Amino acid sequence: MFKSTSTKSIPEEKKELLNHSSKDASDKEKTKAVALLSGGLDSHLAVRMMKEQGIEVEAVAIKTPFCDFDCGKGCGHKVLEVASELDIKLKTVYLGKEYLTMLQNPEHGYGSGMNPCIDCRMMMYDEAKKHMEEIGADFIITGEVLHQRPMSQNSNALSIIEKGTQMEGKVLRPLSARLLPLTNPENNGLINRSMLGSIRGRSRKGQLDLADKYGIADPPNSAGGCLLTDPQFSKRVRDLFKFSVPEPSINDVELLKIGRHFRLNSLSKLIVGRNHAENEMIKSLCNDSDYLVQPVTVPGPTSILRLNVHPDLRKHKSLLELSIRITLRYSDTEAKDVYEVSVVNRRQKLARRISSQPCTKNEVEDYRI
Repeated sequence: MFKSTSTKSIPEEKKELLNHSSKDASDKEKTKAVALLSGGLDSHLAVRMMKEQGIEVEAVAIKTPFCDFDCGKGCGHKVLEVASELDIKLKTVYLGKEYLTMLQNPEHGYGSGMNPCIDCRMMMYDEAKKHMEEIGADFIITGEVLHQRPMSQNSNALSIIEKGTQMEGKVLRPLSARLLPLTNPENNGLINRSMLGSIRGRSRKGQLDLADKYGIADPPNSAGGCLLTDPQFSKRVRDLFKFSVPEPSINDVELLKIGRHFRLNSLSKLIVGRNHAENEMIKSLCNDSDYLVQPVTVPGPTSILRLNVHPDLRKHKSLLELSIRITLRYSDTEAKDVYEVSVVNRRQKLARRISSQPCTKNEVEDYRI
C-alpha cells in the first residue's frame, strides 16, 4: 500500500511542477510592450532586445507635419520597412493641427531652432500610452539613448516627460536601461536587466556593436534630424506663425518645405519653385484663393502668391506685380527685357497674361525669408 501510494504521488508532483512551469511560460508569452518606432537604428535595436527576451512587441509610429515617412529626414524615415523587417504590427498616428497648436507655445520651450523636443516627446508618449492600454500591454519601449540629444534625452528631461504623461516606471529604454532607474517591468521580473544596455552619449559604437550582434546588414546612418532644428527652416516657421491669421494650416506648413520664400508684407507671401518637382508640388498645394504665377514666353518657375486677406486683384495689384517680377528674376530672362507671365486665381475665375520686367538681385534680397 505504501509503495503504491508513493509511486502514484511522484508523477502527480511532476505534473504539478510541469503545470506551474507551463503557466510561467504562458505568462511570459503574454507579456507585451509597445515600441515607439522611428525607423532609425536605435528603436530597431530596442525592439530586437525585447524580442530576445521573449516580449511580444507592437509598434506606434508618429507622423507630424514636420516629419513624414518618406522625407528622408527626421524620425519617420523607413519606419514601414523596419516594422516589416522586425515582423511586428505597426500603428501609425498623425499629429496635425494639435501639433501646430502645441508648436506655437510649447510648455517646455524650444531647442536650438523651433524644436519643442520635450513637448513633442510627451505627445508621442501619450499616443503610445493609448495603444498600450488598448492592447493590454505592460509597458512602453523607446530607442532613446541617455545624453544623445541635449534637450530631451538627459535624466531630468526623461523624468519630466514620464511625469507629464503619467508614465513613471512604465517606459523602458533598453539601450541605456542599466544607467537609468529600475522600471516596473524590471521590478516585476518581466525583463532581465542584465541583458539591457548601458549606452550613453552621441557615439554610435555601442549601437553598431549591437547591430553586428543581431546581424543587421548596412545599419542606417544617424538620421538627418528634425526639420525644426534646421536654422533656415526654423526661420520660415517663425515667419509663418508671426503673420498667419488666425493660425497656419497644414497646407501652409507643406509649402514651408519647398521653394524660395519671400515675405512681401504682413498680409502676403510668395513661394517660388526651384525645380520641376517643386513646381509640380506648388501647383498641387495651390488654394483657390492663391495667385498662381508662371512665365509663358521663357522657361521659369511656378510661384504662389498667398494672401491672408480676400484676394481681390484690384486691392493688391502692386503685390501681384512684385510677385511677377520676383518670379521672372528666377526665370531664363535678361535684366531689362519684358516677358509675359500667366496669372490664375480660381476663386475669382481669373486667367490673365501680364507683361513685366524681372527684379534685380538686390530687390529680391529685401524680401527673402
